[in-house]
Amino acid sequence: MTTIDEHLAAVREGLDRLDPHAAQAARRAGAVLVDTRPAFQREADGTVPGALIIERNHLEWRCDPASGASVPEATGRDVHWIVLCDEGYASSLAAASLRAIGLRRATDLTGGFQAWRRAGLPVTVPDPTGDSPLRGDTQLNHRPGPSPTPAGPSS
Repeated sequence: MTTIDEHLAAVREGLDRLDPHAAQAARRAGAVLVDTRPAFQREADGTVPGALIIERNHLEWRCDPASGASVPEATGRDVHWIVLCDEGYASSLAAASLRAIGLRRATDLTGGFQAWRRAGLPVTVPDPTGDSPLRGDTQLNHRPGPSPTPAGPSS
């Protein structure tokens, strides 16, 4: 039986993980940075300006151009997706999942959002009033077009 730590190590061997500055350079070259953190983490810590917010349970459907529920950025199987979570653990598993469905350039951000912030890269500060646009990926969940159900997640 494999432990989660062993699985994570094996998954990471197949990824070209990027540190925050390399991820920023890749974005400038056309990569898409995807923030998969839940709303409560984005509300508490902020976001990376320009990052696409797709919560983890919708990631594969939104990034797969053949899903019928993909985001406009999912233009083909060669999109360079850079997944970020809070500290860089869940994003490795998520990037491996994207690779498993044929999105061969998917990778993740080493250290996640926390490393991005520590590196001094741009961060959108959370709104202390609670009136934040950082709440959920509603712009993706409620946009016109096919729903990811029944083949995809319902929430």
